[in-house]
Amino acid sequence: MAKQLDYHTIREIFTRFREDAPEPKGELDHVNAYTLVVAVALSAQATDKGVNRATAELFKVADTPQKMLDLGEEALIDHIKTIGLYRNKAKNVMKLSKILVEDYGGEVPNSRAALESLPGVGRKTANVVLNMWWRHPAQAVDTHIYRFGNRSGVCPGKDVVAVERAIEDHIPADFQLHAHHWMILHGRYTCKARKPLCGTCLIRDLCMFEEKNL
Repeated sequence: MAKQLDYHTIREIFTRFREDAPEPKGELDHVNAYTLVVAVALSAQATDKGVNRATAELFKVADTPQKMLDLGEEALIDHIKTIGLYRNKAKNVMKLSKILVEDYGGEVPNSRAALESLPGVGRKTANVVLNMWWRHPAQAVDTHIYRFGNRSGVCPGKDVVAVERAIEDHIPADFQLHAHHWMILHGRYTCKARKPLCGTCLIRDLCMFEEKNL
């Protein structure tokens, strides 16, 4: 775990991220808040590309909780069976759809607590939905952010909750909205787990990663 970077270094890091990608986007395909919830729930232990392939046809026929209930669990499984843990995920999607119809009038709630009360929706999923759909500066910490945060010193922490708190506490407010997207994309494509591309990293001179190869 790297030492926590100071304010000025973090500001320079995110200034560079913003200059490189002013409006970073999540890579899960969706058409509304409901399909975003479903897509993020399906993405656990799966790639975004794999989820997008599975949901391309699904969301054409089931883009609301009621349509998903009308589709039925077995038909849902046929759409998502290429995704890991698809049977358990299908059960959760049907359960959360039923709750949304019965308790929320078919609408997706926009508080973290309400989102986390839905089957298959954890803190990370809730934060993704709050950030991407409602543009709330929530920080969804995944394996890429955890790795990058601890290597670089931007947001080190012993667990995802500590990393989330470090993001909120140390990254300047004007970068908070897009912070987790910049870090996810950097972790996914540059600060990779096995072979980080330190030689072409745009923040290599600021990073605290001791094993970086310049």
